[in-house]
Amino acid sequence: MIASGLFMLPATLGLYGGISLIGWVISGAGAMCLAMVFSWLSKLKPVATGGPYAYTHEGVGDFAAFLVAWGYWISIWCTNAAIAVAFVSYLTAFIPALGHNPMLSVGTGLGAIWFLTWVNTRGIREAGIVQVITTILKILPLVFITLGGVFFLNFDHFTPFNVSTESNLSAITSCTTLTLFAFLGLECATIPSGKVINPEVTVPKATILGTLLTTIIYVSSTLVVMGLIPPDSLHQSQAPFADAAASLWGEWARYLVAGGAVVSTFGALNGWILVQGQMPFAAARDKLFPKIFEKENKYGTPAMGLVISSLLVSVLMSMNFSKSLADTYTFIILLSTLTVLIPYLFSIIAFVMMGAKKKMLNTTKYVVAALAFVYSMWAVIGSGEEIVFWGFVLLMAGLPFYAFIKIKQDPLQ
Repeated sequence: MIASGLFMLPATLGLYGGISLIGWVISGAGAMCLAMVFSWLSKLKPVATGGPYAYTHEGVGDFAAFLVAWGYWISIWCTNAAIAVAFVSYLTAFIPALGHNPMLSVGTGLGAIWFLTWVNTRGIREAGIVQVITTILKILPLVFITLGGVFFLNFDHFTPFNVSTESNLSAITSCTTLTLFAFLGLECATIPSGKVINPEVTVPKATILGTLLTTIIYVSSTLVVMGLIPPDSLHQSQAPFADAAASLWGEWARYLVAGGAVVSTFGALNGWILVQGQMPFAAARDKLFPKIFEKENKYGTPAMGLVISSLLVSVLMSMNFSKSLADTYTFIILLSTLTVLIPYLFSIIAFVMMGAKKKMLNTTKYVVAALAFVYSMWAVIGSGEEIVFWGFVLLMAGLPFYAFIKIKQDPLQ
């Protein structure tokens, strides 16, 4: 979860001011409700490679499962495009020309995408080595800036509390939707559950504790950055955490934090590229995605699925570099958030249906599931008309593929 969503969002939220912290808290509470639903799902169906897709397939059926796989797949390559943009943005601390030269920015982003695609085609071990190293390194700048900056907060930066032109409710709704992107991935522990030892214990624990700790880190670190950088400057920042560190300790701190952010986004891109091959692979194995996504190379990885997904990531990232880096990031994360909300909504319904069938529901679980559903629907509304439009178009674009696949399976249907 901790990646570009944290390192770039303070700049995006600077447009709203301190009221965005309420969005963080609501997102964290909503994410915890979703995490609880997924932890319960992992107990109802411990071995479920594909996570949300597998749960929906079990609880709701083929068509809903296809929509989940399709929507989640779209979300993944949108997410990877956003992470690639964030990676380039933080590199501007070392290569300033990246912030002014679109061709150089696109080339750098494409280089990262295709290098990590190649790494992931080499097998899980190689991808895992990259992930372990970057996970350790990405935590260091967060601890550094949060603990160091908490003593230098300027609370004048939080007044007025809402610096946007929107009403308080509208601003909170927008901030909640934006910050939800940073929690995408809370369900990822469920995706490889078929290869996890003791998944009925390990997966719920990873999901709940991971989401709780991430929420604490998000709120505290964003509070510090906002307390160090004025709202008008924050929104223009290409690297808010690096700028915050520089305001405290000088240029050397800027490079230290920016370097950590580069490592973090690079590692997140690696992890999500791994996932972008697994979801369509699971659907293709159930004959709900084209067979090409099921093909594995000699290393046991769905290489063609990785390549096709990375092509889409590359196109989306390149299309949006005509805008500023901050605007590009905002558009992509909203589209990614919307398309992953579809799998979340179906997973909640699948949980209720599976739980009722197995008589494993109680009042608490019903309430949490209802809160998770309402929260997800609220986030859909907060995405805005343009994002909902494009998300709907992309989701409906998958229907001809579903029809073709089903007709091919049984021409008489």
